[in-house]
Amino acid sequence: MYKLLIVLLIALAITGCSEKPTANSENKPSAFKWENATVYFLLTDRFYNGNPDNDISYDRKPDGALLRSFMGGDLQGIRMKVEEGYFDDLGVDAIWFNPPVEQIHSYVDEGTGKTYGYHGYWARDWTAIDPNFGTMEDLKDLVRVAHEHGIRILMDVVVNHTGPVTPEDSQWPDDWVRTTPQCTYRDAASTIACTLVENLPDIRTDSDEEVELPDFLIEKWTEEGRLEQELAELDVFFERTGYPRVPRFYVMKWLTDYVREMGIDGYRVDTAKHTEASIWADLYKLASEAFRDWKSASPAEVLDDQDFFMMGEVYGYSIQNGQNYFYNAEDSVNFFRNGFKSLINFSMKEDAGRVPEAVFSYYAHQLNTSLKGYTVLNYVSSHDDGGPFDRERTKTYLAGTMLMLTPGQAQIYYGDETARPLLAEGAAGDANLRTMMNWGDLNDQETQDLLSHWQKLGKFRQEHVAIGAGKHQLLKDTPYTFSRTYSGADTSDRVIVVMDNDGGAVTTGGIFTDGEVVTNYYTGETSEVSNGEVSFEKGDGLLLIGKRP
Repeated sequence: MYKLLIVLLIALAITGCSEKPTANSENKPSAFKWENATVYFLLTDRFYNGNPDNDISYDRKPDGALLRSFMGGDLQGIRMKVEEGYFDDLGVDAIWFNPPVEQIHSYVDEGTGKTYGYHGYWARDWTAIDPNFGTMEDLKDLVRVAHEHGIRILMDVVVNHTGPVTPEDSQWPDDWVRTTPQCTYRDAASTIACTLVENLPDIRTDSDEEVELPDFLIEKWTEEGRLEQELAELDVFFERTGYPRVPRFYVMKWLTDYVREMGIDGYRVDTAKHTEASIWADLYKLASEAFRDWKSASPAEVLDDQDFFMMGEVYGYSIQNGQNYFYNAEDSVNFFRNGFKSLINFSMKEDAGRVPEAVFSYYAHQLNTSLKGYTVLNYVSSHDDGGPFDRERTKTYLAGTMLMLTPGQAQIYYGDETARPLLAEGAAGDANLRTMMNWGDLNDQETQDLLSHWQKLGKFRQEHVAIGAGKHQLLKDTPYTFSRTYSGADTSDRVIVVMDNDGGAVTTGGIFTDGEVVTNYYTGETSEVSNGEVSFEKGDGLLLIGKRP
């Protein structure tokens, strides 16, 4: 069925499915659109150590299995790289980092060796920042500096589960969490009302039974001198919203506080398919209100009039599914109608190795038909996908070209652009995917050249909304040439891309008209369109043709 769709869509592309501009049309200044965003995803602990003084907290020790202890990366490190312009040079629109909240203090062994919560997905206290990552002020500074660079911040959030139970980390009360059964994933029920793995307590997101705060949390806040403030804030929240004091709304209150206080621009929602879909609409509503409150209180820091953005990890979702995710053949749900504007696309890692035209035309068709108004986040590697596109890092240029030119959003996983190793001798499981960022390799010319390739593609995407959000048209089979066009209320855009260019003139197919001056973003060279063609002296290889905004 998939191959048949591809054939049909290629035929559609050839007959012309794009919006061609009129002869006298002009590009309006490029406006940021989430549908075209380039999102840089990193694990804070593995990215850059900005403050060695916070490397050890809660008597944690560097005694975990290989790559399973805290290793020093922190929020200050991310901010420093923002200030250096690293993300600017890559054309990054948004930074997504793992949950920064306080993690369990000790460790567990899930069968891959002693493991600490360095990854951020084992929450102990949603109202605090884990000291190994930094402080609340560090997070505020990161958001502020990112906004100064025009970069949005996506906060990774977990509502599905708490952290594991250890001798130092007690279980949340039974009316807050379930500890059995373990998920079997046969249908929605056996994916939602269960624990993902053993010893990962599942929050009772379905419960409408009011609960009290856990004793350990009251004791903790008392010791920290903020119990009265936290209780007062909870009273205000529940009185204002009218929501019952049930587990899911406590967590939502705590998570939306970060939006209201700091201007977090969006969420990446973890394990979204493991809860009732309707709770995400509530989270989106509360986060949107908080974002509007922050904008009203901090007008000087507001980037634009974009709404709060929410992206979901519905594990196994593919762009082929359109708006539906199928738990099985009969059991499906539409997450897009429950607060999400984007879902992570788990099929891109395979599609990156397919014929480009088949991939590009199919993705553009889906995004402009069944997914119109929404988008997907494409990736080639990630923190928990054991089957990335280029595990051995032998096709890094192709990975960059395909990821950055495929319609939809692009997720750069830290080190995709520098060939950071995805294998570590002696590491087990997903730890292989979470090596330290290979900053030292930037001293090598080979790595510099690779990074330059990703930077050129990134800047081209950033300045041209048509790449991720436009309509696609095949212009020529050999050398492979296509156009993307976008027309919206506040911006319009046109680009042409040539892959494996033979050095000859490029026919613009009416996308650009005679007299217009265009730029090859891959070399920086400009050229004037003449007789419906454009030529570049340095044009061999990849051509990324567009008008400067």
